[in-house]
Amino acid sequence: MMTPKDQSAAAREICLLAPVVPVLVVDDAATAADLAAALVAGGLPALEVTLRTPAALDAIRAMAQVPGGVVGAGTLLTPEDVAAAKAAGARFGVSPGATDRLLAACAEHDLPLLPGAATATEVMALLEKGYTVQKFFPAEAAGGAPALKSIGAPLPQVSFCPTGGVSMKNAPDYLSLSNTLCVGGSWVAPKDKVVARDWAGITALAKAAAALPR
Repeated sequence: MMTPKDQSAAAREICLLAPVVPVLVVDDAATAADLAAALVAGGLPALEVTLRTPAALDAIRAMAQVPGGVVGAGTLLTPEDVAAAKAAGARFGVSPGATDRLLAACAEHDLPLLPGAATATEVMALLEKGYTVQKFFPAEAAGGAPALKSIGAPLPQVSFCPTGGVSMKNAPDYLSLSNTLCVGGSWVAPKDKVVARDWAGITALAKAAAALPR
């Protein structure tokens, strides 16, 4: 059974693979492998597929076969989500918040988790359980980079992947913070390019994101 400390260590390694983790809402699993390959080719190997569509689990299965990719499941809400994601090949999980049942399921299934937190109290509660790597969500709505910087002052032992409203424009604000490992964002895989199967265009966006300093 994976401890919170071990989960955080694994999550840290994944977060450090690139400055941006693409947050992907996949409507058609037939595009999943090509989408993953385009992002990996652009230098973004860690991929979060949100469990918001019927195609999500099939997309994870397809992306798990792409060389160089590290595919995770986002929007984990229940223990059943965790079990299904792990069975589909997810190598990490991301949740908008955290419940005891969800945390226990991730430990049971040996799935490294980025649990979501938006306030100092939520961050402290997760830290108390042993989670030193967390998701700051919803980042912009919760106060953006200034809020995350403020949380970092009394809680420097916690590192974050801010997600929610993060774009190419404001990503540098987050990445400049000492408590930010990477950011999560959907701008690297816009729906119009996915529908058009413009994989070269997505690779170009990924290359620009991968070049962001941190």
